[in-house]
Amino acid sequence: MKKDMTHLPELIETERMIVRVAQPGDGASFNKAILESIEHLKDWLGWVTPPPTESQSEESCRKAYGRFLLNEDLMALFFHKETGEVIGGSGLHNADWDKRQFEVGYWGNSRYSKQGFMTEGVKALVSYALNELKATRVYLTTDERNSASWKLAERAGFVHEGTLRNDRYDMEGNLRNTKVYSVVPSDSQR
Repeated sequence: MKKDMTHLPELIETERMIVRVAQPGDGASFNKAILESIEHLKDWLGWVTPPPTESQSEESCRKAYGRFLLNEDLMALFFHKETGEVIGGSGLHNADWDKRQFEVGYWGNSRYSKQGFMTEGVKALVSYALNELKATRVYLTTDERNSASWKLAERAGFVHEGTLRNDRYDMEGNLRNTKVYSVVPSDSQR
C-alpha cells in the first residue's frame, strides 16, 4: 500500500478523553503535565531530564505537528474531556508504511494515575492503527524494571514477545533489559 492511502489521525475521541495530535499552542499544558509528573518519569524518559522549559515544550509540539502534517509521526496528547488538562501522551511512531507497522510509546500525568486513562487512550490508538490504518503490527518496548509500563501494555492487549537482555542503556548509563510487546490483527480474534 502507498503511504498516501491512509493518514495518521488528528483526533480520536474516547469515553473520557480527546486524543489529539500535539500542535502549536499546546506547549504550556504539555509542560505543566510533565513537570507535575517529573519524579515518576525521570527514571524512564531521557527527554524529561533536565526538565524542559515551557518554550522547549512548545517547540516539541510545533515540531511534532510538522511531522504529523508530513504523515511521518503522531505525537498525541490525551486531554481530559471535562477539564481540558493533559492526562498524558502517546502516539504512533516510527511509521513503516510499507509493512504497516507502528511503535507506541506513552507517559502519564501522575495526578491521573490508577484511573485507567492511559489504558483507554492507548487502546484507542491501537484500535485506530489496526482498523483504520490496517496495521500488521503495533509494538512497544519498555525497561524490564518499569512494571507500570509493561502492566499497562498487558491491560491494553499487547502480547509479550520476549525480553532483550543488555539491550539498551538506562538513565544512569547501565545496560538494561528491554521487554518487547506487540499487537497484531489476529490478537483480536483470541
